[in-house]
Amino acid sequence: MDKSFFTQHISKQFNEELEDIVNRVMTMGGLVEQQLADAVTAMVEGDQELGEQVVTRDYQINAMEVELDEECTHILARRQPTASDLRLVMAVIKTITDLERIGDEAERIGRMALHLLEVDRVASPMAEMAQLGDHVRRMLHGALDAFTRMDPEAAVKVAQMDINADSQYEVILRRLTQRMKEDTEAIPRVMDIVWAARSLERIGDRARNICEYVVYFVKGKDVRHTSFEKMAEEATGDRR
Repeated sequence: MDKSFFTQHISKQFNEELEDIVNRVMTMGGLVEQQLADAVTAMVEGDQELGEQVVTRDYQINAMEVELDEECTHILARRQPTASDLRLVMAVIKTITDLERIGDEAERIGRMALHLLEVDRVASPMAEMAQLGDHVRRMLHGALDAFTRMDPEAAVKVAQMDINADSQYEVILRRLTQRMKEDTEAIPRVMDIVWAARSLERIGDRARNICEYVVYFVKGKDVRHTSFEKMAEEATGDRR
C-alpha cells in the first residue's frame, strides 16, 4: 500500500487507524475477487461444488462490511476528521458498500449456476459469459489497485472499461433473447443466465463506482453521474 497519500498526524495511532482500514478494505476486496472468479467458473463449467462454496462464503463478506463500517463510524466519532482524512473515511465507507454488493452479485451467480442443466450451458453463450466475467474481474482488480495507490488516472482508465462491459452484456442479452424466442420451454432456465449476465454487468458498474471514489478522495471532486471525459478532466487536475 502506498502510504504517501496519508496525512501525517500528531497522533501516530490515528495514522495507524487510517492505514488499518485501507488494508482491511484490500483484504475484503481480495475475498470478493475470489468469489467473483469462482462464481463465473461455477456458471460456465457447471461446477456445483464451487457454486455451493460461493453461496456459503457470502457471509464472510457481509461480516467484513459490518466490521469496517463500525470502525469507520468510530473514527468519525473519535477523531472528527476533516479535509482529506474525512474524504478517505467516506471513500472507504462507500467502497465497502460496493464490495459487499459485488459479493451479493457473485453469490447470485453462484445460485444460478446450481440451477442450470448441462443442456442449458451447451445451448447458451457461455464463452461470452466467461469473457464478460473475466473483463469485470479485471475491472474490479484494477479498481482496487487504483484505490490502494490512490491513483486517479489509473482509476479513470479502469472506469472506461465499463463501456466494453456494457457492450459485451448487450451481445449476450441479444443471444439469450433469440434463444428464448426459438425455445419457449427453456425460458425459465435461460432467465437464470440472463440474471447472471445482468449481475456481471452490475459488477462492472460497481467497479466503476470504486474508481470514482478514488478521484473523490484525491481531487475532492464528486464525479458520479458525469461523463468519462469530465471524470478524466477532474482526475488530472490539481489536488485540493
